Parts: sequence; structure tokens; C-alpha cells
Amino acid sequence: MTDPFESIRLNADGTRKSYKWYQSKINQLTSSNKFDVSDIMNNEKQLVNTINPGNMYLFYYDPKHKATLPIYDTMPLVLPFRAVSDGFYGINLHYLPYMLRFRLLQSLTKLKSNNTITENSKINLSWKIINSTSTLLPARDAVKRYLSNHVRSRYLKINMNDWITASQLPLENFVYQNKSKSIKRK
Repeated sequence: MTDPFESIRLNADGTRKSYKWYQSKINQLTSSNKFDVSDIMNNEKQLVNTINPGNMYLFYYDPKHKATLPIYDTMPLVLPFRAVSDGFYGINLHYLPYMLRFRLLQSLTKLKSNNTITENSKINLSWKIINSTSTLLPARDAVKRYLSNHVRSRYLKINMNDWITASQLPLENFVYQNKSKSIKRK
């Protein structure tokens, strides 16, 4: 399978597209039976061993306190903003509705570290910014702490050019305490 981020980015022709445009491209991709999360996670050139705040990552996760959590995501899509000795804090976009993810990422790209968006671009994000910027306030509920020793894969670093596409892909894998199976949201 070709890289789904690349195919959608090429279709965008480098121009900013609407939420509906991204949704239509994602629907085409996921209905084609060519979309497989494991293919995305096997992209060796984008897999890294550590995170850097200000970037976006996708990874497999097994929460320490999963027995007491009412809901958790085993495949978080996270914008880390603070590293701590045993892990990091970040915004897990999967806890937000798709349209809110889209709007949030449009706002966040204004905080980018350089004028052009490249594979090395990142955002300057902190709890103070999240807590004080009105467009980022909904993200507070999606802030989670991740423990490094509960990460079950390498991190897939997603280039800023692909953030909106990644946020719209149905990658979340929520597990509910009262249910024995995982449930994907659409």
C-alpha cells in the first residue's frame, strides 16, 4: 500500500483544503479496502524511538491503570508538549470529534517553529498555551499522561504536512471498561 498521508497530500496540491475535502478523501481511502493501520505503523523511515515535544506521533499503548479506566485508547495520536522523567504529557486527538481535531490543528499550525512547513517543523506548545488560548480550550480534556514503559511500539512521527490527514483517519482504538472488545469510532 502506498503511504496514505502522501497520497492525500499529493491530491491537495499544496493548498489548504476544507474539512469536507479531507473527509471525502479519507472515506475514499478507508472504503477501498487498501487501508490497514499495521501498514502505517510499519513505515520504517518514520519510526523513531523517542518523542520530541511539538511533533505528532502515533503508537501502540497499554495503560498502567487500564483496569480502572472507563475508556482508553490503545493507539493514541498525540501532540506531546511536556516530557517528564518517566514519559510525557500530550494531547490525544482521538478524544476529540473529527471536526474539532481539524479546527484545532489549523489553529496549532500558527504556533509552528518556522515559517514554512517541512518534515522538521514542530509547534511551540505548552500547558499554559493550551489553558489560555480560547481555540485550544477544548483540547484540555484530551490531555493525557503517557508512561514510556507502557508504550508497546516505536513512535510513528507524522510530519506537519500530514497532521490534518492523520487526525481524520479512523486510527483510534478505544477500549471500554464494561466491554470486552475494542470499538472504533467513525
